[in-house]
Amino acid sequence: MRTGADEAAAPKYAHVERERRWLIDPASRPAPGAAHLLIEDRYIAGTRMRLRRMTDSASGAVALKLTKKYDAADPLARAIVTAYLDDAEFALLAGLPGAMIVKRRFDLCSHGVTYSLDRFEGALAGLELAEIEWADDAGLRGLPAPPGAIREVSNDPRYQGGSLVAAGIPKEE
Repeated sequence: MRTGADEAAAPKYAHVERERRWLIDPASRPAPGAAHLLIEDRYIAGTRMRLRRMTDSASGAVALKLTKKYDAADPLARAIVTAYLDDAEFALLAGLPGAMIVKRRFDLCSHGVTYSLDRFEGALAGLELAEIEWADDAGLRGLPAPPGAIREVSNDPRYQGGSLVAAGIPKEE
């Protein structure tokens, strides 16, 4: 039998997501392209689960998924599980209590690398974060900061989605 501690360390069927994030200054970054994903995230109350609807601005295609990210000693390498949902499954889960984040995700290209640029809306309007996922640890750690980066926030839990939805934009020290 697996315990909660075992599950957090090595959850069955999970893969490792390697990711870095930066706080971005909109005034000093290049303009992103017009095409984007509209991302509507519902953080389900009392869980580490996120219900996501992604709508492609160019094609109108919609993807629906449920994701759980696990705690990890290394915030750059976190175990994650995702299930893609149909409309009925999404509607059922959307009825659970939770809080929403809405953002538009653009591509931000620099030095042959494509970062995701998230522009938040609603209560988080004005916040911009860039992120990148990479297949291996050495490659991820060797990436330069994207243009317009104020500072890296990969190790700052205040910039994780669950924290942003609960506490809002972090106050800079």
